[in-house]
Amino acid sequence: MDREKGLLLVNTGDGKGKTTAALGMALRAWGQGMKVLILQFIKGDRRSGEIRAVEKLGPGFEIWPMGKGFIHNNGEEFPDRHSRAAREALNVAVNEMNSGKYDLIILDEILYALHYGLVSIEDVLALIAGKPERLHLMLTGRYAPPEIIRQADLVTEMKEIKHPFTKGVYAQMGIEY
Repeated sequence: MDREKGLLLVNTGDGKGKTTAALGMALRAWGQGMKVLILQFIKGDRRSGEIRAVEKLGPGFEIWPMGKGFIHNNGEEFPDRHSRAAREALNVAVNEMNSGKYDLIILDEILYALHYGLVSIEDVLALIAGKPERLHLMLTGRYAPPEIIRQADLVTEMKEIKHPFTKGVYAQMGIEY
């Protein structure tokens, strides 16, 4: 058994909790002395609870919101600003993966960016192929494609059973953001 292998982890599915579970893993890793970076592909500069919490944790745990905000899929093309931001986040991910500064990098909502065509499957697969051996890399978001699932060491699917939004209850501070 290899105790030092960096894993490729995927949190996907239509249920709530993909980012929340990733944050829990990040907190666990940080608590074990690992250096953690979370790059958010969709979330923008909104002051979410996770960003506020990370600011209080201290060194070794970073979160960088790089997106331009949530995407509403109304069948129209997404503004170029979303594509540019996602491509920039992908470039930052490659650079930070190769920097050697981190033990765990989480690419939050990259699977949404992939699904909506903001980044290409070829670019994401190239990123995965370039992952340093000891680095743990986690991808989150709905719509994980089979090519990524096949390469992953661990895939967790969150399944929605019931959600308050279906009854008209909007996102709650501290629960969804």
